[in-house]
Amino acid sequence: MAATEQVQSVGRRKASVSRVLMKEGAGTVRVNGRPFDEYFTIPRHRSLVSAPLEVTEAASLYDITVRVRGGGVTGQAEATRLGIARALLAMDEDRRRTLRAHGMLTRDPRVVERKKPGRPKARKRFQFSKR
Repeated sequence: MAATEQVQSVGRRKASVSRVLMKEGAGTVRVNGRPFDEYFTIPRHRSLVSAPLEVTEAASLYDITVRVRGGGVTGQAEATRLGIARALLAMDEDRRRTLRAHGMLTRDPRVVERKKPGRPKARKRFQFSKR
């Protein structure tokens, strides 16, 4: 592997799209130009984002730059997790078994169901009155 190699990957979840740029470095993670612990303030979101790095023991090996758009903070964190996992896989194919065992390579297909006509929401119905 060349010293200047960098990998780009994409992660998606709900309405969020995360573009991850990974290259060898000191282990800094920046999200939308800010440090990742400043962008993801909730500890659960931080652990989601850093999970692929901790599982593969690659936390201090790569510098990661993330650009994420759309959706809410949880969707963005989960999209970033998938993007980082895919980038780690592109860097070293031997990590596939570990990442797959922890369920980090599977894209969560659940999205918001569309609103149906004649109803207030996707499945909710207006109150029924017999008389």
